[in-house]
Amino acid sequence: MARFSMDVALAGAVWGGLLLAAGLGAGETTASHCFVIRVVDADSGRGVPLVELKTISQTRFWTDSAGIVAFNEPGLMGQDVFFHIKSHGYEEPVPDGFGCRGIRLKAEAGKTATVKIKRINIAERLYRITGEGIYRDSVLAGLPVPLKNPVLNGKVLGQDTVAMTEYRGRLFWLWGDTNRPDYPLGNFHTSAATSLLPGQGGLEPDIGVDLNYFVDETGFSRKMCPLKEPGVVWMGSLVSVPDEKKSERLLARWSRLTSLTELKERGFAVFNDETETFEKITTFAAEQHVIPDGQAYRDGGPTPDRERIYFVTPYPCVRIEARLGAFRQPERFEAFTCLKPGTRFKGKVSEVDGESKGRLDWAWKANTS
Repeated sequence: MARFSMDVALAGAVWGGLLLAAGLGAGETTASHCFVIRVVDADSGRGVPLVELKTISQTRFWTDSAGIVAFNEPGLMGQDVFFHIKSHGYEEPVPDGFGCRGIRLKAEAGKTATVKIKRINIAERLYRITGEGIYRDSVLAGLPVPLKNPVLNGKVLGQDTVAMTEYRGRLFWLWGDTNRPDYPLGNFHTSAATSLLPGQGGLEPDIGVDLNYFVDETGFSRKMCPLKEPGVVWMGSLVSVPDEKKSERLLARWSRLTSLTELKERGFAVFNDETETFEKITTFAAEQHVIPDGQAYRDGGPTPDRERIYFVTPYPCVRIEARLGAFRQPERFEAFTCLKPGTRFKGKVSEVDGESKGRLDWAWKANTS
């Protein structure tokens, strides 16, 4: 097993701060009762998250963001246990004569086994940013963790669809549908959080992200765009621009849907720093054809008044002037197109620029798509 080796550190561990006045109940677990499995990148030595370890009885364990599994199966403690090991982007162990890929470990409470796996993916997996149990097993094992809330933050179990931009000296984050612990239905009106910048109180990017969620009275991540109309509210294309007083304002594209396929309305919303919610400033008309979507990024331009915000899906096909007032004027949104100005795409009968010259003239054009 040249490319898949195991280092086992067998040492008695002293776990501080875990004294229990009433002793241990039958179902309680402390660090000294766990067998710690640490899965690391063979090249960097960093813990690898999301590695599956599966026993012969099909019991599955996944490493947390530090690459830790806190193993405490009552029937298997003190036993030699075979674990099938796999993780996307990493080599599986060399199979034995029967094709079994894994490793056998002695599951002893209070001791640690280090397992090295070889990365074949170009990108190195670092850590999970959101959700429950980011450092679950590290906490169970009594190991140090970098986050203030390592197992549950804002009562968020999981989230989808992230957007992020820098705003007023912090990173501002948006997510879509958000799960909660106490009911299957969570927040479907967009969740948000901020984090400090690295070097300004925030963690370094290779360590983690300490999120400060906007929460409701129960402590759960709250609605950031609480519209009165029915349906879910999804937001994206997060970007900051100056207003008429040169103050920085935060904008996001919003969409309201009554089902996954029934879009009712959409537009732009601005963040109210006093209420800490987004408020609609633009609702697109039904005939609006130049629709900003995707990731927003700023092009500085030759002068400040020529700055533009480009929207990438995945190519920059729509742009808006980098000022708050421009986001209130959908008729001035520009698309990169070969259509004649002011026209719409109509398939084979579309009117195109340059046709009389035997060519297509592509340019940025307002109200054309």
